Amino acid sequence: MEPYLISTKEIQVSYADTDMMGVIYHANYLKWFELGRCQLVEDAGYHYLDMEEAGYYAPVYQVEVTYKKAVHYGERVFVKTWVEENQGLWTVYGYKVVNGSSEACAEGTTKHILVRKDNFKPVQFKKAFPEWFRRYEEIKKKL
Repeated sequence: MEPYLISTKEIQVSYADTDMMGVIYHANYLKWFELGRCQLVEDAGYHYLDMEEAGYYAPVYQVEVTYKKAVHYGERVFVKTWVEENQGLWTVYGYKVVNGSSEACAEGTTKHILVRKDNFKPVQFKKAFPEWFRRYEEIKKKL
């Protein structure tokens, strides 16, 4: 078992996700990252809606993705997600998309900041949600 929490979400691949070459369109991996992030939040014991109801959003500030192997319609796909970095002002999530044979198809990260809904001004995650922040400290990838 890994020394940090890795959440796994199976992705339902649809024909509409493919491009003219018959492979999954590259932007869909970002959607899969988001599905994985939401699963990780739930696996950690929280819900993203709780954040919104408290008056905050966690928009993507930066995204990186490396494509390693094409995914085709009909394949089983899973996104593995973990907390890569957890700072006071941002959180970096790590992702690995694998096929049914556990081959890496894409890897990447997203950096999220916390902002107030009413004015979109950044706030510190550890101050707005101290328990959630502490939980991320417990489950994050240890360097």
